[in-house]
Amino acid sequence: MSIIEVGATAPGFSLDSHQDEKVDLSSFSGKKNVMLVFYPLDFTPT
Repeated sequence: MSIIEVGATAPGFSLDSHQDEKVDLSSFSGKKNVMLVFYPLDFTPT
């Protein structure tokens, strides 16, 4: 596991959107600000 400091550049990654399309973080580079958020499932003991 690696720790990313606040304000650091995020490593490249891709994921599936809610519309089942691949989204690459690099596709937003220089176009939009991106905020990465971790959200645990509702009603889980975190």
